[in-house]
Amino acid sequence: MLGLIPGLLLPALFIWVYLERFYPVDLSLIEMLRQLYPGPLIGKLLMLSTMPDLILVFIFYKSDSFKIASGFMISAMPYLIGSFAMI
Repeated sequence: MLGLIPGLLLPALFIWVYLERFYPVDLSLIEMLRQLYPGPLIGKLLMLSTMPDLILVFIFYKSDSFKIASGFMISAMPYLIGSFAMI
């Protein structure tokens, strides 16, 4: 549980920060995602958003916190499955 909830929220936060920083349009987050949805870019964005989770999996695995690492890994799976479905 310690890694599951933050692991589900971290990619969503990363998507928001990434779109606010690098998408040069003055639209809301929902409107930006609606523009990106029909194309393959949303799948790549989902795959990119799992990187912070996977970095934390590596860090917690190296520090012998296996339960937290497995929580982050399991929470990254829906994002990875969604990204493979949209590419």
